[in-house]
Amino acid sequence: MITLEAGTSLVQIDPAAGGRITVAQLSGHDVLVGERAGAFSWGSFVMAPFAGRVRRGALRVDGRDHTLAPGMGPHAIHGTVVHRRWEVEHVGPGEDAVSEVRLGTALGSDWPWAGRVHQRIALAADRLDLTVEVCSDGEAFPASCGWHPWFRRRLAPEAPPVELHVRPRAMLRRDAEGLPSGELVAPTEGPWDDCMVGLDGPPRLVWPGALELELSSPVEHWVLYTEPAEALCVEPQTAPPDPFAGPCAVVTPGAPLTASFTWRWRDLGAEPGAT
Repeated sequence: MITLEAGTSLVQIDPAAGGRITVAQLSGHDVLVGERAGAFSWGSFVMAPFAGRVRRGALRVDGRDHTLAPGMGPHAIHGTVVHRRWEVEHVGPGEDAVSEVRLGTALGSDWPWAGRVHQRIALAADRLDLTVEVCSDGEAFPASCGWHPWFRRRLAPEAPPVELHVRPRAMLRRDAEGLPSGELVAPTEGPWDDCMVGLDGPPRLVWPGALELELSSPVEHWVLYTEPAEALCVEPQTAPPDPFAGPCAVVTPGAPLTASFTWRWRDLGAEPGAT
């Protein structure tokens, strides 16, 4: 387990558990769902070389058919690296953070092409900077990536639930298999398990009287999963779920796929009356 600390904030990373952030104490507030059964249901983890589900695990590239391992019913889901042990490449001071860690792992034999994923986690007292890079070791291949954080609805059993502030322009309609049909529609009322586009600003999570957390990324697609009673997920992705059904990035040895995700927070407990 690796621990980064800055001021009253702390994150812990477990390289053996898919390189995920297992604990995020932001200004002393523990905001992530802790360890529980299922690789996809806790902490905050990188999704690569694909984010979300791939319909029936089917992938066709240059006339060749590939089948990805199922992870949710017949569908492949959330990439391969969440199941892998990550190697620690660096731990120490960073340029803009009190401390940082860099990790990497191979895509594995359950992905048709050779490659690696690298991630950087850099912590300051009121900011967490995350980056991911998907690299090819030879052949070109299609890819997407993103993050899947599980945020707690309540920071304490009797505390008020978190408020999600987000205004998307549109959402992708889901078909009978729960995957995007390709049609953009007006956002419905939640709860959601949907991919949103055209956000008017970074999503914000507010735990009243405790913490405000702003989540920003230059990506276009955000999956909002607000159905669970105990948690919600705000997931930036470089492509929508079922990414290989439409145009997506192509990774070559000279052109990796990169993405970034930044958390910024302020302690509302130190600001009486703030919301």
